[in-house]
Amino acid sequence: MSDHPTYPTSLGVSDRHTISLLGQDLSTDLIGKVSFGHLAYRLITLREPTAPQARVFEAVLVALADHGFTPTAIAARMTYLSAPESIQGALASGLLGGGSRFLGVSEDTGRFLADALAGADELPTTPEGWDALAADAVRRQQAAGRFVPGLGHHLHKDGDPRIPALYDIAREEGQLGPHLALFEAVGRVAPEVTGKALPLNGAGACGAALADIGIPLELLRGVVLLARCAGLLGHIAEEARGHHVAADVFADVERHAVYVAPDPAPATGGEDA
Repeated sequence: MSDHPTYPTSLGVSDRHTISLLGQDLSTDLIGKVSFGHLAYRLITLREPTAPQARVFEAVLVALADHGFTPTAIAARMTYLSAPESIQGALASGLLGGGSRFLGVSEDTGRFLADALAGADELPTTPEGWDALAADAVRRQQAAGRFVPGLGHHLHKDGDPRIPALYDIAREEGQLGPHLALFEAVGRVAPEVTGKALPLNGAGACGAALADIGIPLELLRGVVLLARCAGLLGHIAEEARGHHVAADVFADVERHAVYVAPDPAPATGGEDA
């Protein structure tokens, strides 16, 4: 018996003649027989998605794939302009921008909702009950001096068009669970509680939907980045085809850059002896 250490995994292993993934033969059992979204769900959860879960998961991937000239897309285009031989660098630069303002909102929302649900003695059974839980969660967030994740959008001031589509699919598939229910209630009560008419945003709804179909909270942002990678690749492909937005941005900023003298540094006194 060999004394060499082994490295156990439930994902993929290969030998000279075969590739196994999730315990199945990649060539005969998976290629051409499952969608990429279906496979991604299995890789993340190590569970076979139900048909309803798979549809919601795919819907989230589509909803998050691209949102135009966001900072992450511009970063990918600019990096490609600077280093066209490094497509991996361009993709990475876009993905690295996934944080609290763009792309990371899905994870932040999922955690916010999960914390509120965990603090409830029991889940509400009426719209009024969900509204009360939501109002309490929003007040606690405000009292802590934190923004309510999933509320507001820099562009869709009158409502994010992804919200109805995502909720319709979740309802059709019987996947509108507690996270989506609570998020919907947040949208109802937030204007009164916060004093601001901020709509729910699609990124927050995606985080709630992913949590409801069993994606672990710590992996929510990873799913968002998986989806957005497709959009970033599209932006890079457009640059490669000659639609040089990055060059125009660079030229415009360079032409209009102006020197401004820095503010004088504040005087600092010495320490008392």
